[in-house]
Amino acid sequence: MDELIIVSVDSHAQMPSDRWAEYLEPRYREYLPGLQEENIVYTSVMGTLAGRRVETAEVQSVYDTDGAYRAGGFRGVWDPEIRLREMNREGIAGEFVYHGDHRATSLFHNVFNRSYPADVCDAGIRAYHRWVHDTFGAAKDRLFLVGAGGQGVDIDALVAELEWIADHNFAGTYAPGFTARPGVPPLFDNYWDPVWQACEDRGLPLFVHAGFGSQQGLLFPVLDTIYTELNAPGAVVDEVIARVTREVFTQDFFSDVGPRRAMWHLMFGGVFDRHPDLQLVMTEVRADWLPATLQYLDEVYEQHRADLPAKRSPTEYWHSNCLTTLSFVHRAEVEMRYELGIETISFGRDYPHTESTWPNTKRWLSAAFDGVPDIELRLILAGNAIRFFGLDRARLSAIARQIGPPIEEISGGGGDVAPALIAHFDLRGGYLKPAEGDAKLPQIREMVREDLARQVIPA
Repeated sequence: MDELIIVSVDSHAQMPSDRWAEYLEPRYREYLPGLQEENIVYTSVMGTLAGRRVETAEVQSVYDTDGAYRAGGFRGVWDPEIRLREMNREGIAGEFVYHGDHRATSLFHNVFNRSYPADVCDAGIRAYHRWVHDTFGAAKDRLFLVGAGGQGVDIDALVAELEWIADHNFAGTYAPGFTARPGVPPLFDNYWDPVWQACEDRGLPLFVHAGFGSQQGLLFPVLDTIYTELNAPGAVVDEVIARVTREVFTQDFFSDVGPRRAMWHLMFGGVFDRHPDLQLVMTEVRADWLPATLQYLDEVYEQHRADLPAKRSPTEYWHSNCLTTLSFVHRAEVEMRYELGIETISFGRDYPHTESTWPNTKRWLSAAFDGVPDIELRLILAGNAIRFFGLDRARLSAIARQIGPPIEEISGGGGDVAPALIAHFDLRGGYLKPAEGDAKLPQIREMVREDLARQVIPA
């Protein structure tokens, strides 16, 4: 058995704007003209930012040597044939699919949209679910669709939508609160138990992705300002983009501590005790913070265990109920694999985002995993995901025999990756960024103190 199964637990899809009216419920279509205006701002700003990383001729000569980007391989974000073609080219047997891409804005519910009422945001999520199912659902043996969560203002409606996605073979859902809504209880609260029960009963893991917890509509004013600056007479585009990258859209977005809060709310709040089969996946939030953070959370647990709903330590919950995804994997994370716990690590290529491993996934993996023993490589690239999600190993193995790379191409090919390509991995995805370790523990301690003061964790 020399084929290498690769399962990516991070990729994206997005409904193109010309399909919005088809899928959005009629009573919400009055919002579409304004959304089209947002779309111009969003795609212009985000497209300009992304283009600086990947679209110049000099850069493409380094990273797009197969011509996949220039041939429009990114259009798999809404085209199933192109997506499957690019999966085959990169040896990806199966892939989890989340919402969101810079080529079209979301239907109301994202941090990059204007602020909208909760019911409008939820209508946009329902429209996305129906589109992504119709577009990609036929390839259910290879594409594992993940729901976009919900605002959580109407719990009954949220549970009903979870039932719908489960009935339509979705593989999981974003945890509620991906975009935060004022007044909605935190995830430790019993308010959410009907949601956890539905997810547990229907086998829907919870996903916490980069950006989780930011307020809906937060960043549209920032985009609008940048758009105005970019289109001002005499604007120097490179100067505007350099400032925005330096001040707003930095690599720290993917190591923001905010999304981590959901993890300890579920742990300390006793959610995994009340719902022992509930699963949590942390994705595109790096992983090099986990050992230090879990150690600190264990200490908090020992100090407060008499008053906590939790019956076990955070580290125990991590190993029994959780998985992390090394999205556009960093070399430092591979070096920390024993500290992280090899059985809790999976891989995500983040297709088709510009920070992703695509269109160089095999080269990226061969560099990152050079010298890693084959048994560990198989676990991280597919085995852990297959076990955790209950995927069909036999089917994925059959696909890998047709499209998967020989394992030696990944485990022994790191020395063949050109330095210029490694530099581009670092430019677009922070590949060489040092491990975070305990550098952000002061922020985490403050957040936990706030939670104690709010009686998130009864003290």
